[in-house]
Amino acid sequence: MSSVNDALENARFTYEQHMNTCRQCRADAAPCAVAKHLLRLYNLARRDAMRAAGPDAPTV
Repeated sequence: MSSVNDALENARFTYEQHMNTCRQCRADAAPCAVAKHLLRLYNLARRDAMRAAGPDAPTV
């Protein structure tokens, strides 16, 4: 289960790092295509982490 959490943290960090350093994302109100892709990866990792935690795990 540690690898699932590591993947989640890595995806979150990568997305946040991109949003802080991307010139287009910082200038525009809308995220660029790379940011959208990284957010999609983060959401998939979050879903996998929730599934790995099981039905009795807290959702917050």
